[in-house]
Amino acid sequence: MMGQLSSEQERLFYSFNLEDHIPANHLLRSIDQCLDLSDLRHYLADFYSPIGRLSIDPELMIRMLIVGAVDASIIKADASRQRGVPGDEQVNWSDPALSTRAVREYLEALDEEALAETLPKRLSLTDPQARWTAAPGGSAFYAYSTNYLIDTEHGVIVDVEPTPAHRTAEVESTKTMIDRVEMLAWMVEEKDIEPHVPVWDKTERKNDSFSSNDSHWDEEAEEYSCPAGNALRSEWRAFKNERSHVTKANTIIFRSRQTDCVTCPMKARCCPNTSIRKIARSVHEAARDVARRIAATPAYQRSRHERKKVEMLFAHLKRILKLDRLRLRGMSGATDEFTLAAAVQNLRRLAIFTSQGPPVTG
Repeated sequence: MMGQLSSEQERLFYSFNLEDHIPANHLLRSIDQCLDLSDLRHYLADFYSPIGRLSIDPELMIRMLIVGAVDASIIKADASRQRGVPGDEQVNWSDPALSTRAVREYLEALDEEALAETLPKRLSLTDPQARWTAAPGGSAFYAYSTNYLIDTEHGVIVDVEPTPAHRTAEVESTKTMIDRVEMLAWMVEEKDIEPHVPVWDKTERKNDSFSSNDSHWDEEAEEYSCPAGNALRSEWRAFKNERSHVTKANTIIFRSRQTDCVTCPMKARCCPNTSIRKIARSVHEAARDVARRIAATPAYQRSRHERKKVEMLFAHLKRILKLDRLRLRGMSGATDEFTLAAAVQNLRRLAIFTSQGPPVTG
């Protein structure tokens, strides 16, 4: 049965009173004025049995989680069994049903296509869904990543999505933001979303030779024109059976004619080491062109500046909330902790805004 405190909180799991440990000017008291949990019991009613022993008040549990997430120094954990709180029920770690939940979740998740595509080289025996990762200049460790969807105007987190950490890929994607042209195509062609992301362009040359951008693309003829005006096509003769010419990398190779390149005065700058010029064009190049055009607009510069608000939330998560390690295992545990941390970040922001009062006008 769902329990409910009938009076002020006197005893928690042991002799501990929140009022005695939270200073009068602490941010938690401002958060308490903004936090409304009146509908919590109604929302959780279907998860409790109508008969049986009374449970701990769910509102109290949520408030305790928020207290720990906002300022963990108020309540210090004691994980020692020898100094455990009297009367607490210890977890029987010899029981596989209790001790192997994280492993069981991992094995179940292997059936999902997203995790079954690539298996990790290193595997944690205590938390198999965590990923072996390392930041530049630091030691490697097992970790999860959290992804935020925020309202940039107010800096409020509206969605949280935890994932296994792939730091090696994340470091490169931080520099280039996106190399997955399939994602660009999904944003532009299917969802009609403006992709405010830089495009990884490896076509630029460091020397004075021509890049693929120096060749003009003719959409109607589906061919390139090199700086000398010669054509580059995906096929120069008709085939009996039509071919797509799409490679495993989802590109189409456009080639010039050797007869054009041999006599071309620009060959030394175009293809000095090969007999002909080749250009690999992505099948999603149209979406990449859209992203390139948007990158030159003032709106893109504003959105790039607002991206700092997301990075600031991640910095607060580590430096202010001190969330440098997770206490729960498995993807479900990471989801719970990251969601709780995001809720606390929103509550902190709400408490600060309400304490400042309405803006002065006139």
